[in-house]
Order: sequence, then C-alpha cells, then structure tokens
Amino acid sequence: MKKWFVKYKKEIVLWGISLGLFVLIFAGLFALQRGNSPVRQPVDIVTMGDSIMGETRDDTSVVACLSRMTGKSVVNGCLGGTAMSYVDKTRDPNNTYEMYSMAALAKAISAKDFSAQNTRRFVNPATEYFEDTFDALERVDFEKTDVLFICHGLNDFHAGVPLENEKDPYDEYSYAGAVRSVVRNLRNHYPDLRIIFLTPTYTWYPGTGLTCENLWTDGPVLEQYVDILLRTTEELGVESIDLYHDFYDHASFEDWSKYTRDGNHPNEAGREKIARAMADYLKENP
Repeated sequence: MKKWFVKYKKEIVLWGISLGLFVLIFAGLFALQRGNSPVRQPVDIVTMGDSIMGETRDDTSVVACLSRMTGKSVVNGCLGGTAMSYVDKTRDPNNTYEMYSMAALAKAISAKDFSAQNTRRFVNPATEYFEDTFDALERVDFEKTDVLFICHGLNDFHAGVPLENEKDPYDEYSYAGAVRSVVRNLRNHYPDLRIIFLTPTYTWYPGTGLTCENLWTDGPVLEQYVDILLRTTEELGVESIDLYHDFYDHASFEDWSKYTRDGNHPNEAGREKIARAMADYLKENP
C-alpha cells in the first residue's frame, strides 16, 4: 500500500486539489444562488397602492399608524404614480413604467419574480424608494401572509382609463378589468390570502377651484371609479372599504386642508384617519 501511495502520490495530490476546487466552486455557486433568492417570510399585512398610501414612509405613514393600531407587522408595497390598470392609451408594449401597475405587480407576486420591475432604471421623479420596495415584496411569503390591502384608482382617474371593456371583462387597460385580473392572479396562487380593496378618497385641486366631481368635462368622474370598484369587488366576492363616500368632509371647498396637504395626498391627520378605517375594519371583520 505504501509503495502504491508513493507511486501515485503526484496523481493523488492533483486529484485532491481538483476535488477541493470543485467543492469551492460549487459552494460559491450555491451561495450566489441563495443570495439571489431571498428568504421569504410571512407578514401579517401588506399594503399596495399609489402615493395616497405610500408617499409618506416615516412614523406618521398610513402603514406605520396601521401597525401601531393593530399590533401587526405591515409591509409597505405602495408606489407613487402607479395605477391599478395599464394606462398607456396606445398600448405600447415598450412602456416599461406599466410594470409598476397593480395589474403587473399581481403577476410578479404570483410568479414570485420581480425581475421585470427590478431590471428597469428608476429615472422617474420620486421613484428612489422603488427598488427597496420591490426587495421588501420579494421577501414576503404571500402563502403565509394574512391580509393584502390594495388602494388604487386616483391615477387611473387622472389618466382617463376606461371604466370597463364590455367585450373583454379582464382587459387590463380598463379599471374594472384590471381589478378582475389582479384578483384572478392572486387567488389562483394564494387562495388563503385575504384581499381587501380600498377606494380612492375624495380629492380637490386647489388653485383651480375644481374637485374630483368636475375636474374633467369629457371623462368619468372619480366617483364612477369608486362605484365600479365597489360593484366589481362585490361581483368577485372580495372585500372592500369605501374611503370616498362620507369619509372626508367636502361641504366646503376649503375642507381640502382638513385631511390633505394638497387636495390629494393626506396630511398627518388624513393618514391617521385612513389607518384608523383600516384597523377598525379588521377589528369589526376578523
């Protein structure tokens, strides 16, 4: 045996080195793969929506208030400037900003793949937090998460998105179609996830004297988006919270300053009011 070892000592050493390198390379690739696949954790609540819910991200945010009121963990998945639907009226497939819509994000959540969102450069104003938001969403285990709040509609209204496509009820370039698509995608992959939609709030446009009731003369008013959301969620058997009717005082135009900082985005009192409505709903509907 000793003579055999001496005879093949060089070959044995070379084989040992090769095996060691193989193990190191394999371990490195495995570690890299694990690093690219975030460990997913269950959370109590995820919120998704536009800047009405997501503009403020400090201790006075809707999410922070909701967490304090409920004692539950809440992930802020809201992205300012986004809509429920695809809003490009030309239906341009190269409009990558559409990947931030709720219709697209529901598919990313279902596929557990946010590569389409993460590969785009964040060059639009006020998108510096988008990358961190996608990282947070990638780490959510939606199979073990209790509640998903979705609050979209104001940007669909501002973009003049059609309310409905009678020929295609799942048309994601229409508001109701996008809602149906979102629910279908999420239910197919996460049947135990509780989905709760929130309507947009009433809005004012200081300096113009206009409100969401008369901003446009040739398109749907915001209340029509609210009403079709409430009808569509009822049709789908999904929960909803009405933050439009009898929520913000709007008997006088100057009421805009009570709960908003600019007529659209909630101020601190408005954020607390929205969070309270969400917390109370969960308490009353366990």
